[in-house]
Amino acid sequence: MVFCRDEASGLRAIVAIHDTTLGPGLGGIRMRDYASDSAALTDVLRLSQAMTLKASLAGLDFGGGKAVMLGVAPPPARADRFRALGRFIDSLGGRYIPTEDLGTYTPDIERLRETSRYGVGVAPSLGGGGDPSPMTAWGVFCGLRAAIDAAGMQPGVKGKRAVVQGVGKVGLALVRLLIEAGADVAVSDVDRTRLEEAEALGARSVTNDTAHREPCDVLSPCATGASLNEQTIGELGCRIVAGGANNQLANAQDDDRLQARGILYAPDFAINAGGLINVADELGPGGYDRARALATTERIEPTLRRIFEESKRTGTPPGRVALRLARERIDARRGSSR
Repeated sequence: MVFCRDEASGLRAIVAIHDTTLGPGLGGIRMRDYASDSAALTDVLRLSQAMTLKASLAGLDFGGGKAVMLGVAPPPARADRFRALGRFIDSLGGRYIPTEDLGTYTPDIERLRETSRYGVGVAPSLGGGGDPSPMTAWGVFCGLRAAIDAAGMQPGVKGKRAVVQGVGKVGLALVRLLIEAGADVAVSDVDRTRLEEAEALGARSVTNDTAHREPCDVLSPCATGASLNEQTIGELGCRIVAGGANNQLANAQDDDRLQARGILYAPDFAINAGGLINVADELGPGGYDRARALATTERIEPTLRRIFEESKRTGTPPGRVALRLARERIDARRGSSR
C-alpha cells in the first residue's frame, strides 16, 4: 500500500497492489467521498483483490491493483490532483497500471499521463480504447445469456424483467443493451439526472432503497459494492444476480445465502471483466485492437457456462467455483516460476 498526499493540490489517495504473480497490478482509480479513511482503506484493499481475481479468470497476464482518491475534487483542482497522483504512480516503476473507475474518466487518465509513464483507458486519438465502461456492460450482457440458460429460463434476454441498480457509466450502457434486446427494464439511482437518461432510453424508475425487492428475472447491481448482504439477500425478488459492480457480496457467506434461496449468482469478477480486458488490450501487441478486445470479452460467456456447470455438478456456489479457478491459474504460474 502507498498512501499519497500532496499539499499543493489537496490530493489524498491510497494505492493498493494485491498480487503481481501474473503481471503488473492493473485496475482503476476510484474517486468518491468516503465516510472515513478506514472505509477508503477497506475499499481499496477489497477492490485490488477483486482485480487480481478478475484478471486471472479472464486469462490476462496482469495482477490486481487499485487506487482510491479521498473526496471528490472540485473542477479547478481536479487536473492538479491527477498530475500529483501520476507522480506517485510513476515512482512505483510499473508495478501498478491505472485506469478509470467510479467517479473518474478518460480525461483524468490523460492528465495523470502527463506525469506518469503508466496509465490506460486513454482516448482513441492517443492510441487507447477510450472509456472502458461500454465494454464492461457488453461483457455483463454476454454473461447474462449464460446465466439465463443456467437458471433454466427461456433462452435470450427478450421479454425478461431486469432491474439495474445504478445507472452510471456501466449501468446506463447496460440499460441500452437490455432495452435494444427487448427486455423490460427498471432502474434505480441516487442521481435524478442519471435516472432521466435511463428513462429516455425506455426504462422506468423505482425507489433506490427498495429496488432489490422488485419482482424480476435479473437484478443487476452496477453501483458500489457490498449491496448483497444477509438482510438484502433475504428480500431479493429476482431469480438471477448479474451486474457490473465490483465486490457485490458483503462477505463470502453471501454466496451460500444466494444459493440457499435458489438465486443464481454470476460472480462479479467473472461477469464484469470487460472493462479490464479493454484497457489491458492497449498494452497488447501492436497496441489497442477493438476486435481483439471484443473477442476476449465475449469469452466471458463460456467462462460463466463452465462455472455454472461445475456449480450444478458439485453443489458448490458459483462464487466459490470462480474463486478456485482464478486461484488455480495464479498458483500454477507461481509454481512454474520456482
